Amino acid sequence: MEERGYIRIYTGNGQGKTTAAFGLAVRALEAGRSVFIGQFVKSMKYNETGLTNHYPALTIKQYGCSCFINRSPASEDAEAAAHGWEECRRFLKEGTFDMVVLDELNIALFYGLLSSEDILAGLRERDSRVEVVITGRYAPQKLIDAADLVTEMREVTHYYSRGVLSRFGFDR
Repeated sequence: MEERGYIRIYTGNGQGKTTAAFGLAVRALEAGRSVFIGQFVKSMKYNETGLTNHYPALTIKQYGCSCFINRSPASEDAEAAAHGWEECRRFLKEGTFDMVVLDELNIALFYGLLSSEDILAGLRERDSRVEVVITGRYAPQKLIDAADLVTEMREVTHYYSRGVLSRFGFDR
């Protein structure tokens, strides 16, 4: 019997969405699966990107220019996201990887860099064996409705509110 891949979404305002996706990726890699992680709106090399040094079956690509949290997205941001989605969509359709993580895809959608309709079409076209993980705040309802598993991370308390910034090795 052929194994079916599911669509998972990790969303919400709490910390841990990307961390959960990377944890799931490591689990898949340890089981002999191949994993692609496409990081939308990110361009900085976080510590987790170093996993490619330890797992030959892991590929990570970033589809961002620079942080636009304090500015409006520019045309370069939209172009990077569109290029990334084109590549990820091909991997999904061809079944190139057992798992495809679309990290911060929801943020790219929220800022209008990509369209939900295009994402949904790509998800429908995917090889049915590919497991898909989508992360980021503000998951659109259309994606939530199409998902098989949705986890909402909810912030209860966070040391950031006490002035503690992102810590090397724990938060980035």
